[in-house]
Amino acid sequence: MDSNLKRSLILEHYQNPKNRGLKNIDGYKKINMNNESCIDEIDLEVKIENDIVIDVLFDGEACAITTSSTSIMISTLIGLKVSEALDVLNNFENMIDEKSYDEDVLGEAVVYDEIYKQPNRKKCALLPWWGIRKALEESLGD
Repeated sequence: MDSNLKRSLILEHYQNPKNRGLKNIDGYKKINMNNESCIDEIDLEVKIENDIVIDVLFDGEACAITTSSTSIMISTLIGLKVSEALDVLNNFENMIDEKSYDEDVLGEAVVYDEIYKQPNRKKCALLPWWGIRKALEESLGD
């Protein structure tokens, strides 16, 4: 993907993030994530039913990378089975850590394929994904 398109997608998801705003209602698992080295703090609400990611919402204060990564993650994971969502998540983490990954399962999340060039931003991109992992793994135990 061309670098101008990557920047454009990141900016679009930062300025107009998907599913921003929490519902605070039953049926959603709430996860709080913060980056102790900066201002990034987000809350995720995740609804999983019948092994499917039905809905993901978020809110909080975060930089452009964390906000856009959260929005892209949400767009990518809604509608997937928990096992499929975990596969996407594992591939995303591998990409960020410069390990082998399947680009085809990442969708727009591939825009972060060069974030490793800015090591201080890796955690920004990963923060929401670590949060969703908690909810997905907990749903497997239910």
